[in-house]
Amino acid sequence: MAVITSIDDLKALHRARTPKMFYDYAESGSYTEQTFRENTTDFAKLKLRQKVAVDMTDRKLAGDMVGMPVTMPVGLAPVGMTGMQHADGEIHAARAAEKFGVPYTLSTMSICSIEDVAAHTTQPFMFQLYVMKDQDFLAAIIERAKAARCSALVLTLDLQILGQRHKDLKNGLTAPPKMTLPTMLDLSTRWRWGMGMLKTKRRFFGNIVGHAKGVADTSSLMDWTAEQFDPKLDWDKVARIREMWGGKLILKGILDPEDARIAADFGADAIIVSNHGGRQLDGALSSIRMLPHIVKAVGDQVEVHMDSGIRSGQDVLKALAMGAHATWIGRAYIHGLGAMGEAGVTRALEVIRKELDISMALCGERDLKNVGPQNLLVPKGFTDEYPIA
Repeated sequence: MAVITSIDDLKALHRARTPKMFYDYAESGSYTEQTFRENTTDFAKLKLRQKVAVDMTDRKLAGDMVGMPVTMPVGLAPVGMTGMQHADGEIHAARAAEKFGVPYTLSTMSICSIEDVAAHTTQPFMFQLYVMKDQDFLAAIIERAKAARCSALVLTLDLQILGQRHKDLKNGLTAPPKMTLPTMLDLSTRWRWGMGMLKTKRRFFGNIVGHAKGVADTSSLMDWTAEQFDPKLDWDKVARIREMWGGKLILKGILDPEDARIAADFGADAIIVSNHGGRQLDGALSSIRMLPHIVKAVGDQVEVHMDSGIRSGQDVLKALAMGAHATWIGRAYIHGLGAMGEAGVTRALEVIRKELDISMALCGERDLKNVGPQNLLVPKGFTDEYPIA
């Protein structure tokens, strides 16, 4: 049994145990992957400020996210095709999050359906929505999320047009994978993954197949998906979706102060500073670099959350010190899932919690709610190297 001390340990197991096309799907960005890389390297430029001779007992990590109590301000972000990283992956991730006391968000492009996850959990989870052109499908999936008692709708705003990810094209990414010779050779060495997939019936996009008009199998699914992301999504459509939903609304994909001000005035319950993990606009600034600009733009008008680039508890601490109310992880828990299923997701959360707790204490803080700029050393030019209006 491997000793797991970091997310990188889980990443190594994930790479060894999961077919290449699905590992690459998780661990890649668009075009040159500049933004994908800088999401993590920019975190490394921020330094923590150590404090000594302080009382480090009775430490507290608990907080809240859009009014819901959490054991630490770290949620599991929506990730498409999670059920291809490990059989029934969305169910495993949702159960791990529920037991840990943090939120889980199910993607529109999940393998397990809304109903599948609801049937295997006891607490409400969040649902992430991609806006599709098919208005009947859009209305129906929102009603399905309501019926499943989803606690919030996470509306993704930065995927009106799909960014090109070279690795996915070169790997011929599909769910389930097409049985080409290279794919079969790869799968033959991933027996653990294959045995899990043989035991499950969930191998397709469960929220779409059988629910979208004209999509009865994977051959029609790929064509439907390629044409369905709505490039006309604007604030008027966001308003209509909010009215259709009627519950807590989180707007994901905010990377500009002006967009943040509009979202705050719009009345969102929270915004997520995110560049889609570097998978959309390559060359955009990292989320952590944009975070302070957006916090400054909206003040306390709306909760500001952040994702993209978080791989450790120290990254969480840095994001909170830079003004985030809460954070979200994607690849960090996907590495755990691909490595060891539900136990791996739990281990990823444990790693982040332990790093967060110890680092907070060594920075001289006992309560995460007190973490702020005083705990961080920010290099000159980090926030103003690129002037932002």
